[in-house]
Order: sequence, then structure tokens, then C-alpha cells
Amino acid sequence: MKFAKYIVLACALLFTFNLHAQQIDWAEVEPGIWKAVIGRPEKYDLLSASGVGPYHAGLMKLKPADFPLSKNEISAKVIDGKTYLRFPLDRSEQLFGFGLNFKTVNQRGRILDLHVDHYNGTDNGRTHSPTPFYVSSKGYGVFINSARYLRVYAGAAVFRDSKNPPLVQDRNTDPNWNPHPYSDAVEILVPAAGVEIYMIGGPTAMNAVQRFNLFNGGGCLPPRWGLGFTQRLERLTDAEGVAAEAKAFEDKGYPLDFIGLEPGWQSKSYPNTFEWDAKRFPEPEKMVKEMLKKNIRLNLWINPYVSPDAPFYKKILPYTASHTVWAGLVPDLKTDSARKLLFGALEKNKVDIGISGYKIDEVDGGDSYLWPDVATFPSRIPAEQMRQTYGLLMQRYSTELYQKRNLRTYGLVRASNAGGVSFPYVIYNDYYNHQDFITALINSGFAGVLWTPEVRASNLAEEWVRRFQSNVFSPMAMINAWSSGTKPWTFPEVAPIIKQFALLRMQMMPYWYSEFARYHFEGIPPFRAMNLEPGFQDIGVVKETKNLNLEENPYAKAITREIKDQYMAGENLLVAPMFTGQKSRTVILPAGKWFDFYTGKYVGGGEVINITPGLDQIPVYVKDGGIIPMGKPLLHAPKAGEKVDLEIRYYGTKPGEYKLYDDDGETFNYEKGDYSFRTIKVFKIKGKLSASISKAEKNKPNSVGEITYKMMTL
Repeated sequence: MKFAKYIVLACALLFTFNLHAQQIDWAEVEPGIWKAVIGRPEKYDLLSASGVGPYHAGLMKLKPADFPLSKNEISAKVIDGKTYLRFPLDRSEQLFGFGLNFKTVNQRGRILDLHVDHYNGTDNGRTHSPTPFYVSSKGYGVFINSARYLRVYAGAAVFRDSKNPPLVQDRNTDPNWNPHPYSDAVEILVPAAGVEIYMIGGPTAMNAVQRFNLFNGGGCLPPRWGLGFTQRLERLTDAEGVAAEAKAFEDKGYPLDFIGLEPGWQSKSYPNTFEWDAKRFPEPEKMVKEMLKKNIRLNLWINPYVSPDAPFYKKILPYTASHTVWAGLVPDLKTDSARKLLFGALEKNKVDIGISGYKIDEVDGGDSYLWPDVATFPSRIPAEQMRQTYGLLMQRYSTELYQKRNLRTYGLVRASNAGGVSFPYVIYNDYYNHQDFITALINSGFAGVLWTPEVRASNLAEEWVRRFQSNVFSPMAMINAWSSGTKPWTFPEVAPIIKQFALLRMQMMPYWYSEFARYHFEGIPPFRAMNLEPGFQDIGVVKETKNLNLEENPYAKAITREIKDQYMAGENLLVAPMFTGQKSRTVILPAGKWFDFYTGKYVGGGEVINITPGLDQIPVYVKDGGIIPMGKPLLHAPKAGEKVDLEIRYYGTKPGEYKLYDDDGETFNYEKGDYSFRTIKVFKIKGKLSASISKAEKNKPNSVGEITYKMMTL
């Protein structure tokens, strides 16, 4: 009896211990990044799946950061095999992140289930990249390194013993009764008996995003041709159709850098053979070489599911999941044998004949399509964790096919997660709301991913133009005509406008390339929210107006709302897309002076402006002192070693400086230091503006030809 009592007492004490928060020991693992280990973390997580490590050199260059929160207010406990995390919130804090959301930018007050899935129109956490990372407007970030489905209460749950309880209201008598009381914490449920958590310092929100990106290897640096123009062809296009498409672009004077082939390139798809269809593509190697001679690359659609008619079906069968997808085998990518067979098929007679990249489809979701959570894998990785990381694994191992050839690739994928920052892939989906596409582009900067608001089809010429314009100011300028068969000139009445913007994309390549270099070396997202722009929410701007009344001060009111229809593109550009049916719109200009991209005309600063652009313009503004390096309107990205003349455009009145990046544009030699940044300066001498660019470094890549300067505001 006494022994039984001791057992009961011991169990009670153990239960009581588990209910109490664990003491959290924080260790600084990189400059401004602290790690804590809660309970017993699982061996398989997002960082181990991606296989990437921190870009330490980039992190070392950031300003020092202090631990951003009170350590005593962060709690963690393990109960019944689950980990409960709690992080404090101030009343005025805004929260951003928690993945690639399409309708909301500010996530405070939301309840999310971070779950890889194709987006279905609701911001509930089920999305293409449910990155478990959030950023606070106070200038810090939190990253949860778990490959599980996480439940997040982003300031949406009220703790009984909170030090900052909400106001108790009487619904019977209070007309302002709030069904969602104030919450002073972010709480996250991890369905595992432990987890790694990372506290990421600032001191600004942008610094926190930079540290997160650099901790995950630094942003990807695409090849130059990846930043050109892409046309994806109809599903059953054959080799003759590929040649005809390339000729049509050339004849009509439209730029084209790579052509995408959809499922019909394979002998069978859904599930896939990963073999060329002999009738449609009798000589694939010859076709690839002919396209490369024209400076046009080819990209192949795939999903990873193996057809019984695939030549390696029997060999890969033992290394696949217990369940199929579209009756195709699901390779267990955590086994060497499955990887060798699947990626060997993607290499043989594809990569090794010059195929430049892949479009990886259907690794995201749809519970009725993908494997169920009851599926098992030979590696014993749970189906849930495989779902959360399958897109990462496909990116990781397909990228390696090109890395071992010292050639960069740039492709498309339907799913990613934390750890995928450095992979050269852009997310896309089948959802097609233009406004929500822009919100996703804004959120991509918080999620550590790239997103393309691709163009597929339109009902009206106006819609075609508006979609195309915003697509040009995105990570991948692409028409995806796999179903529609559309071309840039599909609407003849607006074809000149489309060509103008397609060529503008090519002219801006020096700027885009330099901004992606900043993404890699500094962790700054090339496309990002206004909330990360210095001065956007600066209370000093509001004070300058001497009016803090939100109803009477348009700027003060505007910066308190969610901004999801304008964004920053690189260091100097603010883009404010127009949508079908809009004749005018408002634009919120941050502190400082801003100038029209097309004319150089001053438009305002620290205020809300109303604009009425014509169909031939997407509103774009340049900050004071902004420098935009422009190239020639080429039809293809320049080859390695090819020199291109530059026009350096300067906007504003104050001195400006810009770092122009250069490397060979195709290989990974930049990782060995074979690159350069040349400093462009615009300054005043005796009241007159002058300009200069630093000399090209000896024995470094130099693709710059003749340079001219254009003062847009003089």
C-alpha cells in the first residue's frame, strides 16, 4: 500500500512539474539570434529537411542587437506530449508573417493552423508556405523550427492570469462590446514533446527579416536569364510548337528567356513516367540545343508521383509511401535510394542535355489529392512532417543537380517552408485573384519565399494589361498559358503596352539583379511590405502635419490600417498596382520626397495622394536620391561576359548612392568571391549634380559597357 501511495505521489508531482513552465536557457547561436531547446525536440525539423546553414558573413555585418523581449515573460511547457509556447505582446504591436497569406498582412488577432496546402481563399494558415516565423512591429522575430502542423493564437486568446487583462464589458448595456477581447500574447501549440525556438533580434523589423533570411542561408541569387521573360506553353505543345513560339516572339519583337513545357512533354503524366513523349519530342537534345543557340532555355513541368510505366517503377517501389497520389508512387525523399532513382530520372536526358530548370507541381496539398496523414514512409518520417517539407526536399535535391554542374537554375514550386530561402524557386498556384496576388507578394517578404503573380488569361484587355504590369514588377515575369494558350499579343488593342512593359522588364535587369544580390548577401527581400520601409510608420511624419486626429489627418489614418495593395520593389521603388475597373486610387507615400518613375516629377512625401493613371502605366515611385541602373531593351538576358551599356537614372534632389552588382550571371562562382559591387554616386558640386561609378575590380566580372547618366528631375 505504501509503495502504491508513493507511486501516486510521484505521478502527481511529475504532472505538477509538467504543468509549470520550463526554465528557458537562451544561447546566442549567431549575431542577434538566440536559440532555446524546449523538452525533447524531434530530430527531423525544417532546418534538417532543407539542409542549409547560416550565411555567417552576412549576419556579422548587421548591427548588434539585444535580446528583444523580457525573458521572464516567455514561457514554454510540455504537457501530454505537446509543447505550449507563449510570447508577450504590447498593446500597440502589429504582427506580420506566419506564412504566405493572400488576404491579410497584419496577423494580430488571428488563429492559424500552419499546414502546407494549396490556397483555397481563406487565410487560416493552410497555404503554400506556412512558415512558422513572425515579425513584430517592435523590431524582432520568432521562429519555431518544427515540421509539424502548428496551431497559432496570434494575440487571439486571453490568459486567465494575464498581467494585462482585457476590459470586462456588459453586452446588455455597452454598444462597443467587443466579441474579441484584448490579448497580450502569441501562443503556439506544437504537437510534439519538444521543439527548438529562435528569438531573432532587430533593432528594426527589417533587421529581424534580414537575420531570418541569412540564418536560412541568404536569399537565392537567380541566373540573369531567370529575371527575364517566361512563356509557358499549352499542355500538349510539341517540338514544332516550341520552335514556332520562339520564332513568333522574335518576329514580333517580344523578349523571351525561357519556355516552359507542361505535362505533355512526358509520355504519360498524373502519374508521371519522366520520359519524353517520342511523338511530340522525337529529338529532345537537338531541340534543347537549338533553343540554347537562340539564348532561350527550357523548363519542364513535373510532379514527383511515379507511374507504373516509368522505367524505374519497380526499383523505386520499396522506397515509397504506403499510399499513392493519382495512382502514382510517392518517393520517400529521405531515403538515398528513392532520391537516386527520382532525381536520376530528372537528370538523365533532361538536365544533362541542357534543360535549365523545373516547375514542381502538386507538392502542396488538397487533402483528397495528396497522401493522407495515416500514410507511412520507409524512412519512418511521419506523413504530417513529410507534407510540411516535401516541397523543401524537392527544391533541395533538384537544385543539387545544377550545383554539381556549377550552373544556376530558376524554377517554380507549389510548396515551401522555413529553410527554403536560398532555393532558386518561385511559388505559384491555381488561385487567380489579382488583388490577393499582390497581398501574397507583400507577405512573401515575411515568409522567406518568392511569389509570382503570374498571368494566365483575362476576360478583358484592361485586365490583361493590369495583370501583366504587376507581373513585370515581381520575382518572375511569366505568362502561364498551359490551359489558355494566351500570348503577350493576345489582345491586339493593347499589345503595344504589353510590349512596352515586357521590354521595361529587360531594361531593369541591372536593378533587379542587384536587388537579388542584396537578398543573398544582406537578406533584404526584393519585394516586401510597406511596413518594412523606413519612415512608413514614423510618428514623426504624423507630428509634422501637426494633426494627430485620425479622422482629419489622412496619413495618420492610412498608416494605421492594413496596407495590402502597394509594396516596395528593391531599395528605391514603390509600386502601387491598378486593378480592373479602377480609374484612380490612393497611394501612401512614406516620409521623405517621392518622384514619379516615368517622368521624375515630384509627387509628395509623408502623405496620401490620389492618382488617375492611364492604362499605359502602373504607378511606380522613386525615393529621393534613388538611383535605378537601366540596361538596353534586349530580347534575351545577356550571356556570361557580354557587356551591356547602362543608363543610370537618378531621381530627386539629395545625394544618392547605389551598389551595382555584377558576376558572370550563370554559375556559382560568386560563392568563391568572383563578383563585385560597384558604387554609383550622385552628388552636388557647387550646387550642381554630378555622378560617378567606381572602377571595375581587376580580375572580377565586368559586364558593364558604356555608361550614361540621366537626371530625371533636372
